[in-house]
Amino acid sequence: MTARRVPRWSELAPLLGHQPLVLNPTERRLSRAHTIGDLRSIARRRTPRAVFDYTDGAAEAEISLRRARAAFRSVEFRPGVLRDVSRIDPSTTILGKRSALPFVFAPTGFTRMMHHEGERAVVRVADRRGIPYALSTMGTTSLEDIAATAPDAQRWFQLYLWKDRAASGELLRRAATNGYDVLVLTVDTAVAGSRLRDVRNGLTIPPSLTLRTIADTATHPQWWFNMLTTEPLSFASLSSWHGTVADLVNAMFDPTVGPADLDWLRQSWSGKLVVKGIQTVEDARMVVDHGADAIVVSNHGGRQLDRAPIPLHMLPAVVEAVGDRAEVFLDTGITGGADIVAALALGATACLVGRAYLYGLMAGGERGVERAVAILDDEIVRTLALIGVSRVADLNASHVVLHP
Repeated sequence: MTARRVPRWSELAPLLGHQPLVLNPTERRLSRAHTIGDLRSIARRRTPRAVFDYTDGAAEAEISLRRARAAFRSVEFRPGVLRDVSRIDPSTTILGKRSALPFVFAPTGFTRMMHHEGERAVVRVADRRGIPYALSTMGTTSLEDIAATAPDAQRWFQLYLWKDRAASGELLRRAATNGYDVLVLTVDTAVAGSRLRDVRNGLTIPPSLTLRTIADTATHPQWWFNMLTTEPLSFASLSSWHGTVADLVNAMFDPTVGPADLDWLRQSWSGKLVVKGIQTVEDARMVVDHGADAIVVSNHGGRQLDRAPIPLHMLPAVVEAVGDRAEVFLDTGITGGADIVAALALGATACLVGRAYLYGLMAGGERGVERAVAILDDEIVRTLALIGVSRVADLNASHVVLHP
């Protein structure tokens, strides 16, 4: 029979461990986030339902978004062993400039609704981390304010072509004047997608004080306090708007945009030109023929056409068709660093991430965005090491199997 004894304190003490007391509630909250999914869970608790759903949701039955995420889950890595992975370099070159990580902060609309610091918080993190940041036409901070906030950041500007071409031309002028050197033209918004979560939540821009939102104040007082005590929420590129996002898209965006408009942009814009929202090989060839320096294989995060093509499945064919003439980026469905590595192995130059950093922003403002980047950075580096690759540049299709 095993003899029993009372353990000594000297034997127990090392087992108890010691976690330092974190006094700051934001830091304490973010310290529990180890994945982008964790940040999403925190964001859902921290923000009103309509705000969270605006970020988290997609069009109609949300089939496109689920399929895009399922495609990443179907990826099988093919690891190589006995490689020197003592030092991992996750940096890459995007449109001629070094990026410390192989992704870009995607343009997102109405970012100050997620957190009152909004785009300013995001661009500060992008600047510190050495990655590009794309400001949306539908942003809530002006081109000028973003440039003043982070004058050394790699700043891109995302453009929706409006029915008023003079107004679009003025945005181009302001972008060029304020040091934005990449223009991202989004082409998959001829009309607004049906985002049913927003419809059911009655979301308007700015949010309306209804009986439902007033009741929500009791469970999210800090969000409402910050919104009501900081500068009014509005689109920085519009004088004013009150209504739904879908109404705005249908009222302002031009559904007649065609190749001639791409030619006009190419002649009007001296910097790099990216076309976002490519969903067929034929369209990829067409926009590159008309002067695009890069394309984004994207279905708008599943927020426009439901049952749209799956970007990751399309990627190899698009790279084969135009990869020798233009850089190919990818977005939609990315929930972690391994997803980014998979896209790079299949030929993408880089990825655009949107929801990932917005979850961080909702969870903890600027520090939450920083936490999102740290999570993605760790996951990219670890995935590279485990598949036996020390540099992003060495990734290729032999490292992944994309199951149907």
